[in-house]
Amino acid sequence: MSLSSADVEKVARLARLAMNDQEIQAAQAQLNNIFGLIAEMQAVDTKGIAPMSHSQDLAQRLREDKVTEPDQRAAFQAIAPQVEQGLYLVPQVIE
Repeated sequence: MSLSSADVEKVARLARLAMNDQEIQAAQAQLNNIFGLIAEMQAVDTKGIAPMSHSQDLAQRLREDKVTEPDQRAAFQAIAPQVEQGLYLVPQVIE
């Protein structure tokens, strides 16, 4: 797929970009190079290759999931202006 100058002008107009003829020609060349690279990548046979989320087989070092802070909910709710059934009550902002 290759873009014409008219295609680039249309995209520039839709993106509200002011481009002169020289900038349109440069953008056209860059976009056509990108589309060429995409076509090359799509031409590669990838049958039998499993998709991967990362190019290297890495694993995260995980820490044990345990509570390290004391429960301060009662202390925080004691100083709140309005609390009901463990929830903070706030004034309505949107009607």
